[in-house]
Amino acid sequence: MSTITTSEQQAVVEAIRTFADSEIRPHVLAWDEAQQFPHEVFRKLGELGFLGMIFPEKYGGAGLTYMDYAAVIEEVAAVDGSVALALAAHTSLGSNHIFQFGTDAQRQKYMPLLTSGEWLAAWGLTEAEAGSDSGGTKTTAVRDGDEWVLNGSKNFITNASVGRVAVLMAVTDRSAGRHGISSFIVELDTPGIRVGKKENKLGMRASDTCTLVMEDCRVPLGNLLGAEGDGFINSMKILDGGRISIAALSVGIARGAFEAALRYSQERRQFGKPISEFEAIQFYLAEMATEIDAARLLTQRAAAAKDRGAPVTRHSAQAKLYASEIAVRATDRSLQIHGGYGFIKDFPVEKFYRDVKLCTIGEGTSEIQKLVIARSLLSGTGV
Repeated sequence: MSTITTSEQQAVVEAIRTFADSEIRPHVLAWDEAQQFPHEVFRKLGELGFLGMIFPEKYGGAGLTYMDYAAVIEEVAAVDGSVALALAAHTSLGSNHIFQFGTDAQRQKYMPLLTSGEWLAAWGLTEAEAGSDSGGTKTTAVRDGDEWVLNGSKNFITNASVGRVAVLMAVTDRSAGRHGISSFIVELDTPGIRVGKKENKLGMRASDTCTLVMEDCRVPLGNLLGAEGDGFINSMKILDGGRISIAALSVGIARGAFEAALRYSQERRQFGKPISEFEAIQFYLAEMATEIDAARLLTQRAAAAKDRGAPVTRHSAQAKLYASEIAVRATDRSLQIHGGYGFIKDFPVEKFYRDVKLCTIGEGTSEIQKLVIARSLLSGTGV
């Protein structure tokens, strides 16, 4: 169970836990096998205020903290990583980029649609040749009169075919390198942008992941998000918060796998007694519980720093690195405890095992997190 510090936070967690148990858990396997995005779940999440958690009430948000948000992501992920991933991409990436760097007019236009769940948001930085090297963006945006014309493509975009708006990065000045990349708000029914390949994934299969293709996609000048040339810099700031989401998602998946293993170990009997009485199993459970708690504390430290307005680059990278790596280990050990039953879809650990690997890849691989952490340490900033 996630660590809660106030009665208000406890109420939020209880509400989302009840929702996840009744509205998500019964359908997890069916959605996964059909690669079906749960539209109705997101409609209900919007009605309950969970799609605008971290945004002010003036924009239709709930005005909650990042600590609250991380706890909600953990609870959802403990049931279904796919729903948690789509929720995180909508909130901490697409919607948050508009909120953090948008003009008053942009916020007033888009935020109420996003916080209510009427629209879902996507966010596009990754390209075929710009993954870990996100500064290698090839997509271009050329000014033509009172419009920007975008050409290029974005890969692995969460919510691409179910969202109504995306924040996309494009090069506006090739000679300026990373300082020549800008951000744009693109409504996904705009002529010239289309959904390309839908990815057939190992895990997180109910989360929508597609390519977005732009061919002379024209958007108004007013859809530039932030200052021209600040797109890459602002994206890195958005990823600082996004990595807290992935850390919380990792903790949730690890916890879901651990709880399944704990139950199974007490029910499964071998050699005349529950396997939980064997020391080898007890050691696995003890290690899993300790690592999950440590990962949650790192995640909460990063979330608390963000709530204070303090720098979070190192904290979020450390939380994401550790939580995602121990989540992979926890699901592996949970499957081992289940034995042959862990390898079949009748038991939830099979899906946790497939879902969790994305956590060490998405929003910066483990190797990129280590670089971020090392650069922070070597620069002397310590943050």
